[in-house]
Amino acid sequence: WRQVLVLGLDGAGKSSVLHYICSQTARERIAPTRGFNSAQLCIEGLEVDLLEVGGSQNLRAYWPHYLSQAHVLVFVVDSVDRSRLLTARQELHALLAAEPRLPLVVLANKQDKSNALSAAELREELALHTLSGQRELFLLPTSATWASLSTATSVLHVKSLLVTLLSQP
Repeated sequence: WRQVLVLGLDGAGKSSVLHYICSQTARERIAPTRGFNSAQLCIEGLEVDLLEVGGSQNLRAYWPHYLSQAHVLVFVVDSVDRSRLLTARQELHALLAAEPRLPLVVLANKQDKSNALSAAELREELALHTLSGQRELFLLPTSATWASLSTATSVLHVKSLLVTLLSQP
């Protein structure tokens, strides 16, 4: 049994990513998470619990309480929402300070939008370069929107990466 904790600010696309990883189908509209979403997967002999905690400001205070049970942290970032990148960076770094060894997968979501920051720009904006050498860190461009999921394989790369990380002793 392994747990993947899926966090990120509200509107980043956490529920869409979670839904697609589990079902490989897209939904046109997913309501904002008002608390938690949980999904279980059996992949390649692993029992995986994917736990998403909502990203609204009042729920972020609960995020650190779930770190100790997690085997991997997935942090979803809206690559278009430039006005909240500082908040995303602060929240991410607070989590990482609380759990310094947890492998981190950052998803640069909404890459299908023309005004999305690239993964390289997000690496800079989120100050991920300051973490090098401290933990396993992956930054993947994704697109978990209705329009792009029908053809996108980026979220499936996330699933493969999670299997690889969770298979390690």
